[in-house]
This record gives sequence, C-alpha cells and structure tokens, in this order.
Amino acid sequence: MDKSLTSAPLRDLEDAFHAMVAQSRAEPAPDLAGRLDRLTRLRSVVVDNEERFRQAISADFGHRSAVETTIAETMLVFSEIRHATKHLKSWMAPQRVATALQFLPARNRLMPQPLGVIGIIAPWNYPLQLTLAPAIGAIAAGNRVVIKPSELAPHFASLLKEAISARFDATEMLVTGIEDEIAKAFATLPFDHLVFTGSTRVGRLVAEAAGRNLTPVTLELGGKSPAIVDASADLEEAAERIAYGKLLNAGQTCIAPDYVLVPERSLQAFAEKVRAQMRRMFGTDPANKDYTCVISDRHYARLEGLVADAAQHGAKILQPAKADDPNWKAHRKFPPTLIVGATGDMAAMREEIFGPVLPVLGYREPADAIAFVNKRDRPLALYWFGKDRSVRDEVLARTISGGVTINDCLFHFTQINQPMGGVGASGTGAYHGEWGFKTFSKLKPVFYRSKFNRLADLYPPYGGKIARLEKLMRFMS
Repeated sequence: MDKSLTSAPLRDLEDAFHAMVAQSRAEPAPDLAGRLDRLTRLRSVVVDNEERFRQAISADFGHRSAVETTIAETMLVFSEIRHATKHLKSWMAPQRVATALQFLPARNRLMPQPLGVIGIIAPWNYPLQLTLAPAIGAIAAGNRVVIKPSELAPHFASLLKEAISARFDATEMLVTGIEDEIAKAFATLPFDHLVFTGSTRVGRLVAEAAGRNLTPVTLELGGKSPAIVDASADLEEAAERIAYGKLLNAGQTCIAPDYVLVPERSLQAFAEKVRAQMRRMFGTDPANKDYTCVISDRHYARLEGLVADAAQHGAKILQPAKADDPNWKAHRKFPPTLIVGATGDMAAMREEIFGPVLPVLGYREPADAIAFVNKRDRPLALYWFGKDRSVRDEVLARTISGGVTINDCLFHFTQINQPMGGVGASGTGAYHGEWGFKTFSKLKPVFYRSKFNRLADLYPPYGGKIARLEKLMRFMS
C-alpha cells in the first residue's frame, strides 16, 4: 500500500503491526517466565481498572447491570488467567507421540510454538471478556496481540487502550482506534491468526479479507440457538432457567436461547410461566438497575420491528403488565417479550434476535423438534430440558451445534476445560483454556531418528531389501 495515499491512523496501524511482526520474529518463542509476566500484567490491567471498566461499559450501553458485568466479564477473565497461569508450564512442554514399530527406537514429539502476531476483532456485547479471553490464550501461547475494539463501545475502547498501553510495550500488545478506516483495514493485515466475534454476515467479510493472506481465522459468530423443552421436563424449572439465559445482558448474548420448542399441549402454560419468571427477575419498572439497556436506538427499532411483524402474522405477544410505559423506550430498555405461536415465516424466526424477545413454538413429537432445528443453519448453542435420557441422547446424536447445556442455559461457555466455538454458519475454530493455547500455537511434529534404526535400508540401490521391508511392514500392520 502506498503510504502517501493512506491516512495517519492507517499509517500508524501499519507501522505498529510491522514493528510487532519484526519483534515476534526476533523473539519467536518467549520463555515461561516472560509469558507468565505478561499474564500477570494483563490481570493487573483488569484489577486496577475493574470499576472503571464497569462504568465505561455501562456508559456505552446507556446502562449495563454492574452485577452482570462482574459475573459475565471480569470473573471469567480472572478465571481464564488463573487457569492459564496454573497449567502453562505443562502446556508448553513437548508432547510425547507414539512411534510406529518399524521406526523404533526413534521417537516423536509435538513441539508447541507461537504463531507470531494475533489479531482480535472484538464485539460490543461483552467487550471485556470477549476481548481478553482470546488474548489470554494468545499470550499464553507466546504470541503478540493487536486488538481492534468495537466502534459501538467507545468508552470501553478508550479505557482499554489507555490501560493496555500503561502495562505493555506496543510490540507486545496493542489496542487500535475504532475509526471506520481501521475497521475496514484490520482484517486485511497479514496476521498469523485472526479472531473475530460478531455477526455471521460480518464474519463472512472478515474471513474473505483474511483469506487473501491465507490468514487462519477463528470466527465466533451466532445464529438462532434453540432451546428444546421435552415432555418430561419440569416446566417451572425450564421456564426459570430459560428466562435467565434469555434476559442476561438483555438478550444481547451470542449463545442466548433464541427460540424455544415446547410440546404443543404445554405451549401456553409454558409461555405464561416464562413471563412470570421474567417479571419476578426484573419486575416491570424500566428503571430497574439489574436490567440492561439495548445498545443503540437502531437495535431497539429492529426489535420493535420483529415484534410488530410477529403480531401482524398472528402471533400472541406476551410482555410485562406495564410494557406500554413510554419509559421503556426513554431508558432504551426493551420490555421482555414472548412471541407465542411463532412460525417460520416471521422475521423473528428468520434472523438472530439478539435482544430480550423470545419466540415460543409448539411441536408434537421429539423427532419434529429435531427436524425443525436441522432445517436451519447449525447454531452456536443448543439447550435441552427434560428427564428422559433416551430423548436427550437422541437430540444430542442427531443435532450439530457449537455447544450444548442440558437442563440449563449458557453454562457450557463457562467450562474452562471445554472448547468454545461454533460450527458452520455459527463459526469456526475454538478457544478457552488449553484449547486457546493450541489454537494460537503451531504444534510442530518432530521426528528424532535413532542411530540404531535401519532407515538406511530405504536408500538406493534398492534391490531385494525393499521387498523384504515391504513384507515386514505388511506383517506388522
């Protein structure tokens, strides 16, 4: 790119990126102490600015529940750092790999090595956790990191840039600006790996841009994650847990239950139970500090459109008793809403909702619910509620999703020993814990030949020794 034709922010980004690449090539494999030091400094970034992060995130949302920021962001970041710190030495060690009998007494090893420079395109909905969780894996693996925060979280982005620059050299970890030109150019840089969290539509564009440099990508997308309530389920329990999973962060969660499939005979009763649980958890006052705002007026209007479309198509709309209170919109808080009797032709069933709106659909047999899920793109998450293990196992065997929680919502995401990632339209790749370390490492296979083995028998002139060797290998296979 001709730098005379680019803006100052782009020139600064390119210069910083190339400086980081040069440093990563000069120091390709930071030692254990160096990586632990970086993890410790990253933890101090959060510890020293925890309250400021809460306030910045709340300012970006209009209001964000402080408790939700703590339990869904800072606690998870601390857990990731603690886990990586505890296990990093063993993760870094070369892994023993079996050697085929005919090559003994040689040995095989897998050597984890840093990829180099990792790019992270962060989202707005959980800006701290979904920015730093992949960064933790990248740092643990010995990489350097460039972060592009979301333009919808300007207060958070500014604070993160300040806090990271105070603790890290620009060749270790860097936070960019959020200008449109930066956003468009970021994915075109030749990173050694690129992480994107966001919508499927933008994910396709990121993957296309990264593909021009053959940059591998981890895409954490979304889609319509179903919850299936079996006939054997406790409806009250399922209603409570689904209501919580849906309304955390006002539904602005990529793994939130997007719609619910319920046995037809229980459809209305279940919807009423969910509405009662929503009212119990968050009341009917838009000023409730536990309930989070919708991120922008544009997103609010989109949710209004989804509900209006469903009503026009004949669905029954259930909301809190005071849903017509104009203060909901004045506070940019969308009232918890159920679309009862949703159908596939409604906009709410064609696009990811990403808000506190929950379509509820009836089904007759478990096979019908499975078929309904399988006709759509593979979701990032799937939730099943019930006591019938045979039905549960049938759902697990016949559906494919990024992850599953049984008899609850969201909590598979918090399991640090399990990978988190999508499949198909809901994403590709995975991270968390050791899975993140491996994603951001090259597991290099190394073969150590022994002076005692007979590999020289493979060298020409071949003669009859190859036939004898082939016979031996056939016998041993």
